Amino acid sequence: MTSAELAKPSRKQRVRTLWISDVHLGTRDCQAEHLSQFLKGYQADKIYLVGDIIDGWKLRSGMYWPQAHTNVIRRLLTMSKRGTEVIYVTGNHDEFLRRYSKLILGNIQLVDEAVHVTADGRHLLVIHGDQFDVITRYHRWLAFLGDSAYEFTLTLNRWLNHWRARYGYGYWSLSAYLKHKVKTAVSFISDFEEAIAHECVKRELHGVVCGHIHHAEIRKVGEVDYLNCGDWVESCTALIEHWDGTIELYRLADAQAREAQLKAELVKVAEPV
Repeated sequence: MTSAELAKPSRKQRVRTLWISDVHLGTRDCQAEHLSQFLKGYQADKIYLVGDIIDGWKLRSGMYWPQAHTNVIRRLLTMSKRGTEVIYVTGNHDEFLRRYSKLILGNIQLVDEAVHVTADGRHLLVIHGDQFDVITRYHRWLAFLGDSAYEFTLTLNRWLNHWRARYGYGYWSLSAYLKHKVKTAVSFISDFEEAIAHECVKRELHGVVCGHIHHAEIRKVGEVDYLNCGDWVESCTALIEHWDGTIELYRLADAQAREAQLKAELVKVAEPV
């Protein structure tokens, strides 16, 4: 048995809830292969798709739908068939689905928002978040970068990770890195977080799970638990609720680093003294 086989988990991890958002199926920058691999590793009672799963905006301007994108849909349908409750929360890029809100198809529900009760009793608003973003309600994406600049960074991101993978390096997001470095971006993110946390206070909820801004985070905004799923375009992140109610932020880059370290340790153990 090779070290890689030893490092591979023998079965799916059972969790209470998964949240993913901003997959943008139908675009060239969607990290569909990574998402499929992530979903294969978990058996969840419930999964929330927190908006912008399918990018209707891009599909209107031209059809792009490789097999990897179909595989994500098939994986979600398989999870539903095996008992996972799938709640699809609509976003602005898949707003064409909002006319069908409250639709129920077997184990799959289509909603504009939901309230999730965690195992430890917290009530969390689950919403994509575009409703709390004044800028992008009137423009297609972050106005401070502009569409062309944003798409250019995503193209660079795609090519950078193509070559990183060829040379054995893990996934790294250039576009997410730039967001942390641009002052206007940091200010935009902060304003968004404050606005959506204020809504939770108004509704007397403990917290919110959202997406939209492609910036994964778990933190307190005042007394509100703010949890952002991130995305599967730039950062490849998700939220995982365990059976005691704790919620973990999954990052593909961190998972790959842990896996590489484990493989290196196994190889070292297997080497003859």
